Amino acid sequence: MYAIVEIAGHQFKVEKDQKVFVNRLATEEGKKVDFDNVLLIGDGDNITLGAPAIDGAQVSAKVLKHLKGDKVIVFKKKRRKGYRVKNGHRQSLSEIVIEGITTSGAKKAAPKKEAKKEEAKAAPKKTTGKADDLKKIEGAGPKAAEALVNAGLDTFAKVAESDAAKLSEILSEASSRLSHIVTETWPKQAKLAADGKWDELKELQDRLDGGIEK
Repeated sequence: MYAIVEIAGHQFKVEKDQKVFVNRLATEEGKKVDFDNVLLIGDGDNITLGAPAIDGAQVSAKVLKHLKGDKVIVFKKKRRKGYRVKNGHRQSLSEIVIEGITTSGAKKAAPKKEAKKEEAKAAPKKTTGKADDLKKIEGAGPKAAEALVNAGLDTFAKVAESDAAKLSEILSEASSRLSHIVTETWPKQAKLAADGKWDELKELQDRLDGGIEK
């Protein structure tokens, strides 16, 4: 049996016991992680396609270690301007091993997720004032920012008071597609933004590599 699954923004064809290198996950080494955005499952002559994902399908894996990929040289040049910039980049990666592929394992957890959504609707978060644009935090896209706001962290000050582990937990609970995001520097970034120190924030973001401060 094999599956095509989206992990950390990329699609992979995986089988049981296969080792895969993916973009850095927030899960600690030795911990297990599940991915529910399964696009296709093949079992012999039987092929199951999702629309786009297969309802209830799940790929289970274990994080073996975190590492960095090979260095990639990025060279920029502008003709007749005397502008030349050479930078090196090493992508932050995680090595995982696929432990299982199931077609119905995630269905059992679905009612619990629905209950959480209903509970959230029944008791909406109270916010005061205007929410901040959390997308100014390096690594926080629209979906991640939305997850933070739904969890009550709608300002830079509130994000700054939280810790990276809690932020990663919020993103993972919101969607498995957000579980790979590294939130290590988010409280520090949010503190600078809350204090209006935009120049210092930009300097910090320029030093980030895969969400980690160099």
